[in-house]
Amino acid sequence: LAAPVVVWGGLPFHRAAFTNLRHGAATMDTLVSVGTLAAFGWSLWALFLGDAGMTGMRHGFELTAGPGDGTSTIYLEVASGVISFILLGRWLEARAKRTAGSALRALLELGAKDVTVLRSGTEERVPVGRLAVGDRFLVRPGETIATDGTVVEGASAVDVSMLTGESVPVDVGVGDTVTGATVNASGRLVVRATRVGSDTRLARIARLVEDAQTGKARVQRLADRIAGVFVPVVLLIAAGTLAGWLGATGDVTAAFTAAVAVLIIACPCALGLATPTALMVGTGRGAQLGILIKGPEVLESTRTVDTIVLDKTGTVTTGRMELRDVHAAGDTDEKQLLRLTGALEHASEHPIARALAAGAAERLGVGAEELPAPEGFENAAGLGVRGTVEGHEVIAGRERLLADAGVTGLEALAAAGERAEADGRTAVLVAWDGVARGVLTVADAVRESSPQAVRELRALGLEPVLLTGDNKAVADAVARRVGIAPDAVYAEVLPEEKVGVVRRLRDEGRVVAMVGDGVNDAAALATADLGLAMGTGTDAAIEASDLTLARGDLRVAADAIRLSRKTLATIKGNLFWAFGYNVAALPLAAAGLLNPMIAGAAMAFSSVFVVSNSLRLRTFS
Repeated sequence: LAAPVVVWGGLPFHRAAFTNLRHGAATMDTLVSVGTLAAFGWSLWALFLGDAGMTGMRHGFELTAGPGDGTSTIYLEVASGVISFILLGRWLEARAKRTAGSALRALLELGAKDVTVLRSGTEERVPVGRLAVGDRFLVRPGETIATDGTVVEGASAVDVSMLTGESVPVDVGVGDTVTGATVNASGRLVVRATRVGSDTRLARIARLVEDAQTGKARVQRLADRIAGVFVPVVLLIAAGTLAGWLGATGDVTAAFTAAVAVLIIACPCALGLATPTALMVGTGRGAQLGILIKGPEVLESTRTVDTIVLDKTGTVTTGRMELRDVHAAGDTDEKQLLRLTGALEHASEHPIARALAAGAAERLGVGAEELPAPEGFENAAGLGVRGTVEGHEVIAGRERLLADAGVTGLEALAAAGERAEADGRTAVLVAWDGVARGVLTVADAVRESSPQAVRELRALGLEPVLLTGDNKAVADAVARRVGIAPDAVYAEVLPEEKVGVVRRLRDEGRVVAMVGDGVNDAAALATADLGLAMGTGTDAAIEASDLTLARGDLRVAADAIRLSRKTLATIKGNLFWAFGYNVAALPLAAAGLLNPMIAGAAMAFSSVFVVSNSLRLRTFS
């Protein structure tokens, strides 16, 4: 019964030990192979050549090793038991991997299996694998969106919680992008596929997590180097134990028992489990929370980071202009100001114009398409727009545009314009029929979560720095809103200069993390010691980063650093337990105070402890 366990069950250990021996190396597998083969070989000799096979023979079980007749002692249960315990540890490791990856597998399984494609005006149900870029497909309410694409017909709310963790469904309409594996909550959508197969966002997430789980952190490489020294030392201790007992007592059985106990108790199986289990569980939990750790070496960086550079647009702010203030001059009716300005700006595609039109329509309680259509619309590049709305000659834009048109009453708007500029907002002056009527201000809205995120980052020991290409007034206003010190603001920075700012901070001796979302952030993300990309940003930024935050919420950056630090701490705790256990137990084994079977069970318990300790990361929140 023991032979199949030792020979077949232990074959991977024996094969690895032989391979390492040929290269003059010794690993954990060497300990397992030598220990179990020694116990098994001794037992075979005692059974067939000694007295162990005699009728009536009794083999007692003791917690400690003691003197006895070596020819009547067998350790078949030791050899088979140790192999079984170690295989149990490896099974637990595999189970931990499956558990850690369950969130990702569940996410992948949520993807649609087939899809209704619209071809030549007819609906055709086909497997998702047959979708091609450019295909138009139908998504009915309650269905899973088959792949990444752009909405070309319809409007709906999409449940993206399984991908980003965002609990509130996202409203989408024509022109909006949607992501595969999310669920259409309401409304009928026709989507044009823009990415299929391995190019989709979901597939990219899977690759990021897989890469993180198969990489090797510096702390793990250190453990491997220690094991390379530890194993030969243990073999020497085992040989010394055997020789010492033989010289002191002359009892072969006691000497052999103590030596085998040394080999087995020293087997650092927990060391082999320490890093991979923590990495698997940590990266798996990160995937659930919308935190994608690109590689385990990232964990080391998070421990030492002391400065975090935040790109303003799209990271601290939403990246979308919004109407903020409306100042009507004199007896001008505010609703009329909003109506005429919104109608004129609705004809423009400029981001500021779109913000004005949308904001005006919202405050008036109508849809932007319900605003009157302007006549004779003209766009003055870089200055503003003009046209006729409901019989009024309307001009909206910079003061220079209005002044060149001979508008009167501009001095009444000067104070409002200056206040807007001081607050970092863009002021749009409005006039009709030759008279200045009011000022509307727009600004890139600060994310509601950004002030709290900055506080959380500071609580982690990180000094936040704001980096932007916007003017100083805008940058200072945003910094005040979120709680960043004025001397930690870098404004009017060109994309190529962002790398220089990061390098300058590093030259000052700081360990720098960078959070960004745009193509212009990619180089800085790659230059920083730790790059964090907003998952709502560009592919270039995501590819250049070390961590990707699936949600457009800066608070996830703090969560990512906390999770990474927690995972690293778990790895180090596991390694300490594994080595501490081996070092403490070796003298007991060498002194003959541990039966090999008990040593094997205790060694296996060490592995179980490490796995259980790693699985605690599943509760991280």
